[in-house]
Amino acid sequence: MDRSVKGAGQDGIVSPDLASPAFKADPYPFYARLRAEAPVWGATLRDRRTAWLVTRYDDVARVLKDDAFAKDKLNAMDPEQRAKTPWMPGFLKPLERNMLDLDDPDHARLRALVSKAFTPRLIEQLRGRIEALCEELLDAMERERDRKGGTDLVAGYALPLPATVIAELLGVPAGDHAKFHRWSNRLVSVSSGRDMLRALPAALSFVRYLRNLVERRRADPQDDLITALIRAEEAGDKLSEDELLAMAFLLLVAGHETTVNLIASGTLALLENPEQAERLRRDPSLVKPAVEELLRYTSPVGMATERYAREDTEIWSTTIPRGGLVLAVLGSANRDERHFEDPDALDLARDPNRHLAFGRGGVHHCLGAPLARMEGQIALNALLRRFPGARLAIAPETLRWRRGLFLRGLERLPLVL
Repeated sequence: MDRSVKGAGQDGIVSPDLASPAFKADPYPFYARLRAEAPVWGATLRDRRTAWLVTRYDDVARVLKDDAFAKDKLNAMDPEQRAKTPWMPGFLKPLERNMLDLDDPDHARLRALVSKAFTPRLIEQLRGRIEALCEELLDAMERERDRKGGTDLVAGYALPLPATVIAELLGVPAGDHAKFHRWSNRLVSVSSGRDMLRALPAALSFVRYLRNLVERRRADPQDDLITALIRAEEAGDKLSEDELLAMAFLLLVAGHETTVNLIASGTLALLENPEQAERLRRDPSLVKPAVEELLRYTSPVGMATERYAREDTEIWSTTIPRGGLVLAVLGSANRDERHFEDPDALDLARDPNRHLAFGRGGVHHCLGAPLARMEGQIALNALLRRFPGARLAIAPETLRWRRGLFLRGLERLPLVL
């Protein structure tokens, strides 16, 4: 039977608050039910919008790749829908020009320009700095353990490692790292219009900061990514002022949020599966497939960012109307029993493992995936080597997860080392 927006909810499935910490703690049973009973399901978000959750692997892969689903909502709207687009403060409009929310040819143009600066060679050059930073942070955690008996892995390791790396890469001064993460954390927790109102001061501060940083780099170029983006050119084309601002914003936020979740949630998964942790500890060369499995198993990005149907589109006898908001649920696709044997089990040597954690194959495949992988590999091996007896300091069910629709990550991970 065809189910359009009016039929949403007729499956008898009651929607949880998809952005709540309680749901984030264990979303997988709900996703399994959707895959089995309603693989394309209309949910009402906290801001009253209807979103179509796509949960099976093949359908998620289609949404990520298919040009029938636009990233820029204006490309999927008729004139009447465009007229109802929510108001946005003028100072935030430049951020709409970020690469993540644009379609080709705009997306391809921006990706080509940033790829000139954000190269595989540049990323590989960071390896030594990442290794040294891991050791510094682990030294600090050891000192804290000696003083207090334990430590928080998120605040002491999972957060400062990628936040410092991307900040140094872009040229953000060390004294400002905590400030930009505070702004970032406020923005990624937005899941409704009310949340956005509370986040506006952080957004304004972030935009002002980045504008000043770009102006300083124009006047005084440095050996950093902001300067490289200013200089980046492709066939006579350069980033505009607003595009440069949006790109710096995207790289700062996306450049550390996913990796924080990978390291913290990955560590939790290893603590809950000690035989797998011991397997990696005995054979550190297993770390590459181990990180791929942790990406699949924990899905640091639980849902891909918004897509919009350009026309009425049918998936599994469900009609998604033109302009309809589509959420491809990566956390569900990565546990789809049609593609993964025993998907709820952690197997660090899983092969094959074609997970969708980074949006595999689509034009919006994560540009920073190689950096996130390298940070995760180095961080987890260093942690297991230094603290082989680490264990949770509190019961797993009392851990608190961060609020937010798209990301899935822990607020804290208290450990006894």
